[in-house]
Amino acid sequence: MGRLLIIGCGGVASVAIHKCCQNSDTFTEICIASRTKSKCDALKEKLEGTTKTVITTAQVDADNVEELKALINSYKPQAVLNVALPYQDLTIMDACLACGVDYIDTANYEPEDTDDPEWRAIYEKRCKDEGFTAYFDYSWQWAYKERFEKAGLTALLGTGFDPGVTSVFSAYALKHYFDEIETIDILDCNGGDHGYPFATNFNPEINLREVSANGSYWENGHWVETKPMEIKRVYDFPQVGEKDMYLLHHEEIESLAKNIPGVKRIRFFMTFGQSYLTHMKCLENVGMLSTSPINFEGKEIVPIQFLKALLPDPASLGPRTVGKTNIGCIYTGTKDGKKKTIYIYNVCDHQECYREVGSQAISYTTGVPAMIGTALVMDKVWKKPGVFNVEEFDPDSYMDMLNRYGLPWVVDENPQIVE
Repeated sequence: MGRLLIIGCGGVASVAIHKCCQNSDTFTEICIASRTKSKCDALKEKLEGTTKTVITTAQVDADNVEELKALINSYKPQAVLNVALPYQDLTIMDACLACGVDYIDTANYEPEDTDDPEWRAIYEKRCKDEGFTAYFDYSWQWAYKERFEKAGLTALLGTGFDPGVTSVFSAYALKHYFDEIETIDILDCNGGDHGYPFATNFNPEINLREVSANGSYWENGHWVETKPMEIKRVYDFPQVGEKDMYLLHHEEIESLAKNIPGVKRIRFFMTFGQSYLTHMKCLENVGMLSTSPINFEGKEIVPIQFLKALLPDPASLGPRTVGKTNIGCIYTGTKDGKKKTIYIYNVCDHQECYREVGSQAISYTTGVPAMIGTALVMDKVWKKPGVFNVEEFDPDSYMDMLNRYGLPWVVDENPQIVE
């Protein structure tokens, strides 16, 4: 039994909230808070009468630590689930520390102002020392480890799908199938079709920055950086079919390299259709993916934020998206002295997700794990002081809840490998 504060009311948050309401034994009360309280009120009205969970709503600016502290102290939750934007991870962590509550999120910190001098100095030092140029990484949040330990609080990072489920798959594979994992290939395939010439399935600003950045992978103890979309593979995904996929940088590579002992290589691939890539390249060429402010007729605007306003809201894609996603990991390694390969994956149907919670599968596959990680912290299954990634805990309870709450998984012991 517990009281949870949920910050955010977008597509992923809506799924997480629906799933919390399906798990009323753990989530007896929830408060939905965001900058736009009317969205929270509308979701509360939709869910009331369908659940035993008591729902309240609140307005909060997640960029404002004092507002967050006031809300937490007023509502007195057991934990805070951050399903707002990764730009706000640190302010919410600060508020949780000040108020003595546990913290959970789905994606690692990404600075909004990449021209900030303090951030720029840290970024340039990391580029020099490690050859690592990603805007987003776990170093900011890992720096909170001692503070959470001293406060006796748990911070659980990255309980979405990737990061999140893919990391739990890795811990599960190591526990049950391998003595040592040598390589991990994370494959993220969206075989859905929303009918638009160009749209993104989650926050456009974050999605486009991620895809247009340099790629990177972990090999033999160091980062190998690639040009954007430089490495392409074709893979035949179960229940989806053959798709082009491209190597990207992704945050769980960093935590898995730290937490899976002996791993020699970790790569992340995501599928893209040619129409998406053509549109993105055109937008990049004319400067629309820039994060640097420009002056337009006396007003300062950030091009990628303006583009976000023009594109369809990802939360609106649910009713028109058809097809399936397939997200999982291929592992190679050894067991009892013999070479072994397995593929653990989930297939999710966009229209089935929409019928259940009014969302497409991209939000569903992130929102369900957000609830699961939060439930394990609040039920004290995953509860110890400090800052942790999901693969640092025993995976079995999480894997069981994936099956029970809509993300069943498959283990293929004779998969196609990625060259």
